[in-house]
Amino acid sequence: MKFNSLVLKNSFIVAALQSLWLSTGLLADTFGGGAFSIDFVAIGNAGNTDDSSGFGGVNYNYRIGKYEVSRGMISDYNSLSGGPTITLADMTSQGGNGLNRPATGVSWNEAARFVNWLNTSSGHSVAYNFVTAGANDYIGVWSASDPGFDVTNPYRNQNAYYFLPSEDEWYKAAYYDPSLNGGAGGYWDYATGSNAAPTSVVSGNSPGTAVFGHSLSTGPADILNSGGLSPYGTMAQGGNVWERIESDFILPNDDPTEFHTIRAGYWGNVGSSLSSESRVSNSRAIDSSLTGFRVASIPELSSSMLMVLGAAFVALCRRRSQ
Repeated sequence: MKFNSLVLKNSFIVAALQSLWLSTGLLADTFGGGAFSIDFVAIGNAGNTDDSSGFGGVNYNYRIGKYEVSRGMISDYNSLSGGPTITLADMTSQGGNGLNRPATGVSWNEAARFVNWLNTSSGHSVAYNFVTAGANDYIGVWSASDPGFDVTNPYRNQNAYYFLPSEDEWYKAAYYDPSLNGGAGGYWDYATGSNAAPTSVVSGNSPGTAVFGHSLSTGPADILNSGGLSPYGTMAQGGNVWERIESDFILPNDDPTEFHTIRAGYWGNVGSSLSSESRVSNSRAIDSSLTGFRVASIPELSSSMLMVLGAAFVALCRRRSQ
């Protein structure tokens, strides 16, 4: 009886600590000495199955940006990184060039440069293997002799902390809902947690809304006001701007010059372009005023968070022993 009681107590403690650990993914990471922050959402439920589309299954926990990367973040990168400079689209005729608008006009190659700087500026390994210096040059694949080589994805170094989301990572964050099917989990058709197309808005964050169905001149909304949230809490994984994904359109990832996948639709699309069925190929070297991106990350426990978890563990032990 004592053994069973101890097992129950430990199970409660482990579950509570796991919940607290996942909640660290909701914290913002700061870059450039406080120049800007990126808010991340924790994506748990590791080991979920693929959707009927064949996408969405991820066997590890990770984090993904709650919002799209903004123009202001790219401007800060250009000021602080030492290059290569990333050029943004001139959105004067498409809603304006506000710093909180999504960073459009950034090619896949440039987005990967930005991600590499997020890593190196915070003491982590680069994600992508650039062998030449141009902002829009292609990456090379990592080889088996390189530290951090991942045979399942030679594009991304597994020692990196920040990276562009793979198609499975992006898809899960957008459409998966762990509460569906009696808690067994499942997928919605739209990133607003619904099988019905969202309501069109120019901006805002009301549940069930997205930025789509507008003229080209309207332009995208600010990243903090670009529609309702997904079940995990991400914004604008449907509408506002198309989003670049790490993965080749035709898997596996084996040739960095091949077209990659973009998803989400943009502010001028019809509602069906925002659905989980909508999947488009795009050149890694082409930039577009209709396309942006978001960043993903592996959770990492800082020394301060380890202290918090340790204190929580002690407190839970005391509570459960009473």
